[in-house]
Amino acid sequence: QVRLVEAGGGLVQPGESLRLSCEASGSLFGIHTLGWYRQVPGAQRELVAFITPRDSDAIAPEYDPAVRGRFTISRDNAKNAVYLQMNSLKPEDTATYYCNARTLSPSGASVDYWGRGTQVTVSA
Repeated sequence: QVRLVEAGGGLVQPGESLRLSCEASGSLFGIHTLGWYRQVPGAQRELVAFITPRDSDAIAPEYDPAVRGRFTISRDNAKNAVYLQMNSLKPEDTATYYCNARTLSPSGASVDYWGRGTQVTVSA
């Protein structure tokens, strides 16, 4: 089991920045990717960015094209934390943002764990 707790959402004006954080606890050894998703009412949850948990994975973070160049995902393994720095925010970035941890077993089975979400609202 992996427990995820997000923080850092809020109300900002267009062009401003926010930094989301997510602290993970529990059985972290089997984590394959850490990521951020977002969801607006009536729509499916969509991937914003993901990162692998180890430098030795040698896999660069991936971003949705809508946020590439504005958002940066990072992690601090000493704190078991993953972050999403969001710059140049736009009204269309308004959503509930969810932290995700995906585990992968030796057999290839994956399990997704989710935080409760944090609201980001971008409005003038």
